Amino acid sequence: MIPIHTNLDGRVAVVTGGSGVLCSEMARELSRQGMKVAILNRTAEKGEKVAQMITEAGGEAIALPADVLDRASLEAAKKEILERFGQIDLLINGAGGNHPDAITGPETHDEQAAGQSFFELDENGFSSVFSLNFTGTFLTCQVFGKELLKSEAPAIINLSSMSAYAPLTKVPAYSAAKASINNFTQWLAVHFAETGLRVNGIAPGFFLTTQNRDLLMDKDGNPTARTEKILKATPMNKFGEPENLLGALLFLADESYSSFVTGTTMAIDGGFMAYSGV
Repeated sequence: MIPIHTNLDGRVAVVTGGSGVLCSEMARELSRQGMKVAILNRTAEKGEKVAQMITEAGGEAIALPADVLDRASLEAAKKEILERFGQIDLLINGAGGNHPDAITGPETHDEQAAGQSFFELDENGFSSVFSLNFTGTFLTCQVFGKELLKSEAPAIINLSSMSAYAPLTKVPAYSAAKASINNFTQWLAVHFAETGLRVNGIAPGFFLTTQNRDLLMDKDGNPTARTEKILKATPMNKFGEPENLLGALLFLADESYSSFVTGTTMAIDGGFMAYSGV
């Protein structure tokens, strides 16, 4: 059991993409630590399921519809959060994802391979993936940033990826967008360093989520060849579990542990980044 971080009790967290596999686990843990949680999704229904689990466990949570690419919807969500909770102390930028139009079929160029080639990738699909992951994070930081600066111990945590460090095959748009998240995290950290607003990131290794399941498991639920490659490159030889991210989350959220930590992205990856392949 993770210990209670009393510094977080009574504070307010905003989690975009809060109904996802990883971020919903984060939202529930923040509530367990005494935080009030606002879960933002494009459709409120998905977030409401997580909010209900939190309230049934004795916590406080609301689910609000918000599109991270629509400033007006973010402003509306912020207004409701402030009316309900009165403040915002932590922002977790978890909204993101991929799109079939931005994924190649083969891992390397092969004119005979099945699936779309690099030359067939749709420009709109590519732009959509980049916007959702990067521009959405930028807009959300803008909208909630002024409220965060009013907090005594504000923090932003951005969700990155292993693909930010070395691009994964098949997903060029997603890899480029996540690399930009790491860079933007550093930029924001420097820009706001003297204000007390700390900005860090978490880069999960390989976890089974809704967005990557079709790449990692076949229709019968068996691991794909891509999964076998991933596990061979992960020294712990397993996928991560959502709860594996919670220690890093609380470390970065609680200034009593990380008051001098800003501009860093923590890899939670089972050794993936450390392994050279031999």
